[in-house]
Amino acid sequence: MTTLGLVLISVVAFLAAILTFFSGFGLGTLLLPVFLLFFPVEVAIAMTGIVHLANNLFKTSLVGHFASRQVVLAFGVPALLGAWIGALLLGQLSGLSSLGEYTLGDTSWQISPVKLIVAVLMIGFAILELLPDDKQPVFSKGVLPFGGLLSGFFGGLSGHQGALRSAFLIRLGLSKETFIASGILIAMGIDVVRLLTYGTSGWIELASREWPALTIGIVSAIAGALIGRQWLRKVKLIHVQRIVAITILLMAIALGLGWV
Repeated sequence: MTTLGLVLISVVAFLAAILTFFSGFGLGTLLLPVFLLFFPVEVAIAMTGIVHLANNLFKTSLVGHFASRQVVLAFGVPALLGAWIGALLLGQLSGLSSLGEYTLGDTSWQISPVKLIVAVLMIGFAILELLPDDKQPVFSKGVLPFGGLLSGFFGGLSGHQGALRSAFLIRLGLSKETFIASGILIAMGIDVVRLLTYGTSGWIELASREWPALTIGIVSAIAGALIGRQWLRKVKLIHVQRIVAITILLMAIALGLGWV
C-alpha cells in the first residue's frame, strides 16, 4: 500500500464521514470505490464494512439516544435478514468466471459478474440522488419492513445501504436528530450481519491483513464524524450531494468496464 493510497483513503474517509452526518449515507458509498482502486472487490467491500461499523459505533455514542425504537425495529429487523441474503449472494457471485474480455490499445480488461452487479447498484443510487426533490420517491410507515429488507439486501450485496434507507426514513417526518440516530443504529445492525457473513468466506481475514489502510480509514472516519456532529445544524449539502452522485456514477462506469 503506497503512501499516496493511504492519503487518499484518509481524505475520502474524513470527508465522507462528515457528509454522512447530514445525509444519513455517504461513507460506504464513497469509500468503497477508493478501496476498489487498491484491493479485490470482495476484500474492498469487507474493508468498507469494517470502517463503516467502527464509525457507526462511535456515532452511536454521540447521538444514539435520539433514535426512534419503533423505526429501528420496523425497519431494522427486516434489514438484518436482507443483509444476510445479500451477503450470501455476493459470495456466490464472487466465484463466477468473467463475463467477457476486451482490449483497448495494449491492455486487456475483464468484466466480472460481481463488479458489474456492484456497478449497476452504484449507478442506480447515483441516479436516485440526482433526481430533483419533486421526483424523489415518497414512502409511508406501512412500507418500512419492505424498505428495511431492500436496504439490508443491497447493504449485504455491495455495502450500498444508506441511500435507500435515507429515502425511506426521510419521508417519515422525523426530527433531524432522530432521522440520523435511527439510521445509524439500523446501519450498525446491517454491518454486523454482513461482516459475520463475509467472515465465513474468509474475506474478513484478508481485509484484516491490510491493517494500515483499515486503521487510517477508521481514524479518519471518526475524526470526520466529530466534525460532522459540530456542523450538523450549519451546513447545506445539496451541491455536495450532487458532486458525490456524479463521482459515484463515473466510478461505477469504470468498475463495470473492468478498469478498477
